[in-house]
Amino acid sequence: MYSYIFGTITEIKGSNIVIDNNNIGYLIYTPNPYAFKENEQYKIYIYEHIREDEHSLYGFKEIETKELFLNLISVKGVGPKMALPMLALGSVMGIIDAIERENILYLKKFPKIGDKVARQIILDLKGKLVNKGDNINSSNFDELVGVLKGLGYKQKDIVNVIPRVNSSLELEEQVKEALRLLLK
Repeated sequence: MYSYIFGTITEIKGSNIVIDNNNIGYLIYTPNPYAFKENEQYKIYIYEHIREDEHSLYGFKEIETKELFLNLISVKGVGPKMALPMLALGSVMGIIDAIERENILYLKKFPKIGDKVARQIILDLKGKLVNKGDNINSSNFDELVGVLKGLGYKQKDIVNVIPRVNSSLELEEQVKEALRLLLK
């Protein structure tokens, strides 16, 4: 079982990338291949999917995305090929929020997710993802989001940065770290 692969991206296609590690090219399916740049080095968190007729690698830039992917594929009726488009079209925080609020309509917007599967995802995962997707305690989370919105940042950008902010910092330091991440 692989945990991650560190190497240079040599190819980018519509649904996958190829990463070179010690002159071996690994084909890795990823939610957004165009988030990577060719000829640059990356650490990609890997899930190895092995079936009788298939041996595939799925990769993610952030460990939080991989953890959500693993949780999604643990749901009856959801496999890697169904979970990957969810992560491509939605943010980690958005999907977790939809599960916690039982927002079936949000989940049904993803390809191949119908009413039955959306309800199963909520049934299996509600209450299990809150701490995994949110590194910041809830009182500081609301304040941090409010400050960043007040500075003119969009909700979708804020949601992508929040999980990477250190929760042990004071609010002022969290704002500085979030701003640094937003400016990258």
